[in-house]
Amino acid sequence: MPRTPSEVFLAVVEGVGDRRYDELPDLYAEHTDVRHPMAPGGAPVLRTRDDLRRHFGAAAKRLPTVEFRPADITVHQTTDPEVIVAEFSYRGTKLATGEAFTVPAVFVVRVRDGEIVESRDYFDHLAFAQARGDLPETLARLTPTPADT
Repeated sequence: MPRTPSEVFLAVVEGVGDRRYDELPDLYAEHTDVRHPMAPGGAPVLRTRDDLRRHFGAAAKRLPTVEFRPADITVHQTTDPEVIVAEFSYRGTKLATGEAFTVPAVFVVRVRDGEIVESRDYFDHLAFAQARGDLPETLARLTPTPADT
């Protein structure tokens, strides 16, 4: 029997916390639609497992400065059996300083036959950049230079 939407969601966020980035694309359908609507400066739509492999591979490179786990998870069932809304946080520690951080998130996920076919991942990207120690670089990418105007 395929995993439920709640089980698939939990496998994703636990897999991110465990840094099992190579396994995560297999939780998604070969053709999917994953969006990060709140990403500063925008983010490409992830439409295939190959897109997700690149996405999670990039995450692996950005996250060696922090340890974190999903916490405060509340999963809301909807009238559509394929769709859940999950509220949670990533709670972690900055490895260099021991400082704690929390990144709030809400995911709206559609799962069919045990695979994510659609997801809208809303989380505080700037809080994650702050935790990773690359907030200045993130903000610099968003600030137009005189040549851009």
